[in-house]
Amino acid sequence: MATNVKFLKRLLIRWRRGSYLPGSAALRGLCGPRELQAILLRERTRADRCGEPLSLLALGVPDRRAGRDTLVHLAKVLRRRLRATDDVGWLDDRRIGVVLPSTPSWGAWTVADDVCLDFPYHIPLPECKVYCYPSPRSDGQAGWEDTGAALRGEKGPVHAMETMFVVGLPLWKRTMDIAGAVFGLLVLSPLLLIVAAAIKLTSAGPVIFAQQRSGLGGRPFTIYKFRTMVADAEKQRHRLLAMNEQQGPVFKITDDPRVTPLGRVLRKTSIDEIPQFWNVLKGDMSLVGPRPPLPAEVQQYEPWQRRRLTVTPGLTCTWQVSGRSLISFVDWMRMDIRYIGLRSVVQDLKLLVRTVIAVMSHRGAS
Repeated sequence: MATNVKFLKRLLIRWRRGSYLPGSAALRGLCGPRELQAILLRERTRADRCGEPLSLLALGVPDRRAGRDTLVHLAKVLRRRLRATDDVGWLDDRRIGVVLPSTPSWGAWTVADDVCLDFPYHIPLPECKVYCYPSPRSDGQAGWEDTGAALRGEKGPVHAMETMFVVGLPLWKRTMDIAGAVFGLLVLSPLLLIVAAAIKLTSAGPVIFAQQRSGLGGRPFTIYKFRTMVADAEKQRHRLLAMNEQQGPVFKITDDPRVTPLGRVLRKTSIDEIPQFWNVLKGDMSLVGPRPPLPAEVQQYEPWQRRRLTVTPGLTCTWQVSGRSLISFVDWMRMDIRYIGLRSVVQDLKLLVRTVIAVMSHRGAS
């Protein structure tokens, strides 16, 4: 009986992959979604190292069963058409993905045209979609903003491949976030009221500083902090750019003249970050994760540095507990990417404990 059950399970799995659809012998051998995702991650790393473009051609049908003939013929054509360095597999249950290393987006559209020309009139053509990494923009710079836009010289729309690497919050992490944010807001509510009153009494301007940041997948959200600078600090920033002490697109000054006396205390103790528990509760942020950057900073990122946008930003991270302003920008980015690869319950708990120690020692705070 147990043997029969196992056989039926294997039969069901192979049927879902298309191996037992009538005439579907051509679909056998296509790698599954997880394997194709691993190939994409590998080729993205290779593209970052070599500076070459990477494209993904997605070919699919609205319904897998109704589009059986299209998928079968598509698999046959791809086996004849593709290079040895290209990989083919299932993106999902109705789309076949073709990974095209060292291929710009227009090259992927050329492959799509060649594949469609090889279809007989009685078989419906597949739906074609091209993803490119790094994602192109009309001004020639890398960015996620023009996803789906048809650019000059392109045969069709080009979509940002970076969005395919975005990873949502696991249940354990979201549960930890909600519990931690609620606990933090309740326990620290008296301190919140005292700090709010102190800011209002010592300087002109709002108590809370709200600013646009880039979150998961580069999507903008509003971050909240206690105001630690003068009210017109953003307007004064341009005249202080020459004093920037951090490499890369980040702007940091040890003795920033815009910071108020009370603001220096709030920054040293990290009390100014407490309102971000509300961001965590809303789901814009997590307790642990890469710090959310300014959209203007993201525009200056190198492609590999954009990987930190594939997870939800956090209140604290490895950079926060390792010296903050003492860390170079490149090392900061590497720390975030390393955290993404090691993200786990144990890793997050360790970073939360180290955050408490770092806050008490004021190491790297400015």
